[in-house]
Amino acid sequence: MAATEDVSEISLLLAEYDRIKEEQKTRIGFRDNLLYFTLAASTTVLAVAAESSQAQLLLAVPVICLVLGWTYLVNDEKISAVGCYIRGQLGPRLAELSGAQGTVFGWETYHREDASRTTRKRLQTAVDLFTYFAVPLACVTGFWCSPQVRPLLVFVSLGQSLALIVLGWQFLRYAEW
Repeated sequence: MAATEDVSEISLLLAEYDRIKEEQKTRIGFRDNLLYFTLAASTTVLAVAAESSQAQLLLAVPVICLVLGWTYLVNDEKISAVGCYIRGQLGPRLAELSGAQGTVFGWETYHREDASRTTRKRLQTAVDLFTYFAVPLACVTGFWCSPQVRPLLVFVSLGQSLALIVLGWQFLRYAEW
């Protein structure tokens, strides 16, 4: 074979498919681990705050949830974008070039047609909102109800609450129902 052998467009598109599916797989693992890490970190902070009776430690939970929640959301959006690209661009282009009848990469559309998909997506959105919005907001509320409230920390907690509202809205905005 010659070193300058032409590479077909189909083989390039298939190589692209392999790479973006690998990226998607990596992002799914990372995203799912973020949820577990968030729960572990939040639980640890809550335990330390309860043990030490220092309510101001509760304000660490919103910071954890804002940073990890945003990272979770960005990865989730990229995972969905990969699927959308495969369904809308890559698959149709490969079908056209190969002359295939029907859908290329059928799994990309098949699993989205499941009758329970909408319910699962709504439940996942509820879990995400509970983890990244309700729990940290409950921690802010717990701080507000404590006798250790200080004006500067109230200001910080108000900023955290606003940021949590924005994050919660983003979760709802990006939810695919």
